[in-house]
Amino acid sequence: MKNSHWTRLCAVALGLGAPAALAGTVDDNRLIGANNDTTDWVTYGHSYDNQRFSTLAEIDRSNVARLAPRWIFQTGIAATFQTTPLVADGVMYITTPRNHVVALDAASGAERWRYRHEMTGGKLCCGPANRGAAMAYGKIFTATADGRLVALDRDSGKVAWDVVIAARDSAPTETLDLLAADDPLRNAQVTGASGLGANMAPLVFDGLVIAGVTGAGYGLHVDDDDESGPALSAVIGIEGKFGRRGYLAAFDAATGKEAWRWYTTAAQGWEGSWRTVTADGEKLHRDIATEKASFATYKTAWQQGGGSTWTTPALDPELGLLYLGTGNPAPQMDDVSRPGDNLYTVSLVALDARTGALKWYFQQVPHDLWGYDVGSPPVLFELEGRPVVGQAGKTGWFYVNDRRTGEFLFKSEPFIPQENMFVPPSPDGVRIAPGAGGGASWSPVSYDPGTGLAYVAAMHLPMNYSVRQKEATNGKPGLRYSVLEVAGGPKWGTLSAIDTRAGGKIAWQVKTDRILVGGVLATAGGLVFMGEGTGFLNAYDSATGDALWRFQCGAGVNAPPITYTVGGTQYVAVAAGGHHLFGFPQGDAVIAFALPN
Repeated sequence: MKNSHWTRLCAVALGLGAPAALAGTVDDNRLIGANNDTTDWVTYGHSYDNQRFSTLAEIDRSNVARLAPRWIFQTGIAATFQTTPLVADGVMYITTPRNHVVALDAASGAERWRYRHEMTGGKLCCGPANRGAAMAYGKIFTATADGRLVALDRDSGKVAWDVVIAARDSAPTETLDLLAADDPLRNAQVTGASGLGANMAPLVFDGLVIAGVTGAGYGLHVDDDDESGPALSAVIGIEGKFGRRGYLAAFDAATGKEAWRWYTTAAQGWEGSWRTVTADGEKLHRDIATEKASFATYKTAWQQGGGSTWTTPALDPELGLLYLGTGNPAPQMDDVSRPGDNLYTVSLVALDARTGALKWYFQQVPHDLWGYDVGSPPVLFELEGRPVVGQAGKTGWFYVNDRRTGEFLFKSEPFIPQENMFVPPSPDGVRIAPGAGGGASWSPVSYDPGTGLAYVAAMHLPMNYSVRQKEATNGKPGLRYSVLEVAGGPKWGTLSAIDTRAGGKIAWQVKTDRILVGGVLATAGGLVFMGEGTGFLNAYDSATGDALWRFQCGAGVNAPPITYTVGGTQYVAVAAGGHHLFGFPQGDAVIAFALPN
């Protein structure tokens, strides 16, 4: 964005907004009742059900075309920016890349305090992005890329406690040296490899702060710095013990002491039932006989079996259950050293929120080879009085399960093209879609409880999938590895309205020129807000998908929008900081929009 445009936006903020109100209490009752909160945004998904739906309607179909920036705040850190801002009692709380936390006056954007995070350790597994904070009991909680959970005083930003949730280790990590000498990918730039960190927004419930770890089965990500398209060039999975064991854990909100931990790989039963089809009936092209023959050799693969926890769980307070998505098994893609179904990776799971005990699981893709993490946050809603949980898959389907038992009910029509689904790699390569990015990546969906429509942002990013071999040399054994490379040809995004009351039919769909990653907001004003990596924040008619408004934010809008009110004025706010992995322009802004006075 031109400097003159930034200057103009900053000038808009001058003189606006009264001093923020003193912080009110955010306790369990307020969190449980967040769905009825017409003012604030106090938890990651707006409420425990992760619906990201607001009953605010001052901004609606009739006037959204007049929406304009009211203030802008620049963090000073231009990097992949994925935060969901929190707002309570006139104060906004944001997390930045590299895990700083900033409190802002929600009416004017003026900074109130800033926590500067001092990173520990070396290279990060999965980049510097952070997806937001949690608040409760007078504190702000943030999980960090260097594997810590930090509690800050909500009024001052001072550290209340700081604990390690993912200790650094000396386990092996994938490197380009492991590739064949003549493989052109040896000259690529590494952007990430296996190693534990954290980037989800924590969830607070009943005195516990719940957070999980990333990078458990990350594989080797490389990029080609091609600004004309996705920066991501390839994802490489290498035979061997390169993964970590993923988990979700709960910590005492007062002290930071760990209360429970649930591991995403099963010490007993890791092999599962050797499924030849998915639980929803799709054929898996597996060589079960070969897998079973090698299982005794690799029966301890669960110890480094992957299963990252990328996004904030949903919670049913009445049932006391958490609903969590788990990531791909490790090694990513390459499966020689992990025969079996690899439980509980690539699954939607329900845990007892107070103890971490497993209640049920639904494995979307047993023995995953394609990087189809259950990444988009689960969303809770009801169908004909039945409590259900929905999840937008990387596979390109929106899955719906019974919330109490995990029973699979149905999946939607595909919301993105599908090609060679669940086909393994070959030496010559096979084109697959969705690729490792999805489908629906980590981007949260929004759900309108009045209409039953779920709004899903997704990407069409096909990949070529091949298996390769490094020859044995100088007494060293050969090594197999698998490569997913971004394919040529058209790539695009889709915003889909999925009718959950009509068995998952697509009510409408909007196609965008570039892939979509970031998230969606729906409001009672009949609007759906969604950002694009090209820098636009867009508003659509929630019933028809008609485009009603857009604004160029100057950097990729690859974060979920929120809405709130201060002093009777409704605001829509979003982070505009781009996404390095997908080649979207980076920046450092949070922009709040409102109707003209």
